[in-house]
Amino acid sequence: MKMKQVLCAAAIAAALTTSAGAADVSAGMVKTASGTVSIERAGQKIPALVGTPVYQSDRLRTGSDSAVGVTLRDNTLLSAGPNSLVAVDKFKFDNTTQVGAMSILIRKGTLLVASGRIARQTPESVDFHTPTSVLGVRGTEFVIEVDGDDDE
Repeated sequence: MKMKQVLCAAAIAAALTTSAGAADVSAGMVKTASGTVSIERAGQKIPALVGTPVYQSDRLRTGSDSAVGVTLRDNTLLSAGPNSLVAVDKFKFDNTTQVGAMSILIRKGTLLVASGRIARQTPESVDFHTPTSVLGVRGTEFVIEVDGDDDE
């Protein structure tokens, strides 16, 4: 009887670990970084070095002499210029079906975007927000510039 309990506990632990691991899948990765670039995650500020994973809810912040390039899992390219604050509000992507959803917030600065698979497959699932507007994407390249000092 004890062996069954041990096997049952092991199966439950494995299922919980798999569920937690799925939630930890990154949205993408820092591909380029120059100057002072940081990621604000769960109340902490960490350096955004090349290879650092980027997760949903992360905020990318660049200094006055800085830039950062991020490649998301659907091959969307984000490139933020100096004095930028960009938040990955939502990112979901299924590699098998190519279906997902993305919402990116640009609080200040400049963001160059080259849209990836999500925008090609389900363009209505992609949007970019600024403090004053919402942009829908239909599979293209574009630049968003937000003036001001909005650090929220």
